[in-house]
Amino acid sequence: MAELFTFFGLISENHNFLFVTHMILSALIAVGLAKMAMSNLQVVPSGTQNVMEAYINGVLEMCTDVMGRLHARKYLALVATIGLFVGIANIIGIIPGFEAPSSSLNMTLTLALTVFVYYNYVGIKTHGVIKYFKHFTGPVWWLAWLMFPVEIVSHFSRIISLSFRLMGNIKGDDMFLAVILMLVPWVLPLIPFALLTFGAFLQAFIFMMLTYVYLAGAIVVEEH
Repeated sequence: MAELFTFFGLISENHNFLFVTHMILSALIAVGLAKMAMSNLQVVPSGTQNVMEAYINGVLEMCTDVMGRLHARKYLALVATIGLFVGIANIIGIIPGFEAPSSSLNMTLTLALTVFVYYNYVGIKTHGVIKYFKHFTGPVWWLAWLMFPVEIVSHFSRIISLSFRLMGNIKGDDMFLAVILMLVPWVLPLIPFALLTFGAFLQAFIFMMLTYVYLAGAIVVEEH
């Protein structure tokens, strides 16, 4: 947000510079948390290891029902990393002096395209080109001419859904935070900050779940 103070803004107020620096900061925090959790592994976890193990187990259990435990474990690293990165990118925008890089379409569109390309790649690799695209035609052969273009449009619309949902929600949170800080700059608005924190975690959760759902749809073709 240009009207709000940011620490990196002391170096340059260029929007692209602020976006890149905050995105790199989010990635470094995610890597730092992973390093801290694995620096001194213990049988009975504590501290950062305990938090990260709880997060990983939560993501795994949450997604086992979506695609089965075997597939959930196989793609756990990808989805958990995306969730951690997106969550941190959302959260730092709530901290005064920082800006959420996930409020930029540059980041959300890149993540959405990555998920889109990857789940289609996995589907083609698992079933082959013909079988994978055959399930786009629907269960009734004589409706294939209608179902195939509908499915293609539906899949491409996932890019818009993933990117604009995350960007729009976080951008709205940033604008709400700017208004709150202008109205009560000297009083800590606890309730709005709590709501924004909840929203940041919620958007990361939604992005993770949709990634798992799209992967499941690409892998379990027979059930479609």
